[in-house]
Amino acid sequence: MAGKPKLHYFNGRGRMEAIRWLLAAAGVEFEEIFIKTPEDLDKLRNEGSLMFPQVPMVEIDGMKLVQTRAILNYIATKYNLYGKDMKERALIDMYAEGVVDLGEMIMHLPLCPPDQKDAKTTQIKESITNRYLPAFEKVLKGHGQDYLVGNKLSRADIHLVELLYYVEEVDPSLLANFPLLKALKTRVSNLPAVKKFLQPGSQRKPPMDEKNLEEAKKIFRM
Repeated sequence: MAGKPKLHYFNGRGRMEAIRWLLAAAGVEFEEIFIKTPEDLDKLRNEGSLMFPQVPMVEIDGMKLVQTRAILNYIATKYNLYGKDMKERALIDMYAEGVVDLGEMIMHLPLCPPDQKDAKTTQIKESITNRYLPAFEKVLKGHGQDYLVGNKLSRADIHLVELLYYVEEVDPSLLANFPLLKALKTRVSNLPAVKKFLQPGSQRKPPMDEKNLEEAKKIFRM
């Protein structure tokens, strides 16, 4: 029997959090091996564990996978969260890429210089309410189903709901005009595996604070 997936990353959200969410939603227990120092990262690089000298890296099914999208695609395929055919997978990929685009903006907000943060936050809020959330709301309204693709839970739903939690961290009022997205968030959050992941004490990571940011900068020599 294969062991639990092992996730190699620092103790923060970053590019690993979507992987944590997807594994948790699939009901898969995983281990985390935290990179705490630059030397920990160097060790992984020097022992040849990273095809490209970067993390996230996930040990799963005898492989050491890097590149976030490749990891997510493998997990989604393995746990039947990637549609039933090529057309559904294309839609799931398209929606997931939109989530990534907005998620990157929000993820990089803590790195913004203090004198630019207000302007950057305003810009992100405009993108959220005028570009991204209307697009996803339109998808749900268009087919009238419970989930984005094929009326079945997929990685696109999980990634989007993760993103909606981050949107609320930016400003809780931003979801007010998107009832179908709010309903999707509630629906997915109430799935037993996701509900467990959302409880205090889980492997879900909190928003990045100053201490977390400094730790990441030190590890990755930023």
